[in-house]
Amino acid sequence: MIINGQDLILGRLVSYVAKQAMRGENVDIVNCENVVIVGKKEMIMNEYKEREEIGSVSKGPFYPKMPDRFVRRVVRGMLPYKESRGKAAFERVMCYLGVPDQFKDKKLESVQSAHIENKRTSFITIGELSRIMWGKQV
Repeated sequence: MIINGQDLILGRLVSYVAKQAMRGENVDIVNCENVVIVGKKEMIMNEYKEREEIGSVSKGPFYPKMPDRFVRRVVRGMLPYKESRGKAAFERVMCYLGVPDQFKDKKLESVQSAHIENKRTSFITIGELSRIMWGKQV
């Protein structure tokens, strides 16, 4: 299954992906930089700044800064990754920036229940968050 992350809400997308991975299906998410987090931009950025300030540089906690790794980490949070079935499910999930050449000619699916059209609120894309917070160009 190949899912296009364009304009999909992060939490809803990731819960769907985690369920599919636990069922034994291989899931690839493309366009991870265009997945959105719903909420006011300032509040979201403040939340991630606070998370960065916890701990130390050498001991962590460490958070991914690239959008594809960010989405994959959120997927991991939805899985029982410390158990063998959760580890196996996590290995079946891959996230990509843009659309790789291997998926160009294949059909991309979308999760309608996670689409941003269903909610009329403010949001920020993960690519924009990475660029503003950590200076990671996508």
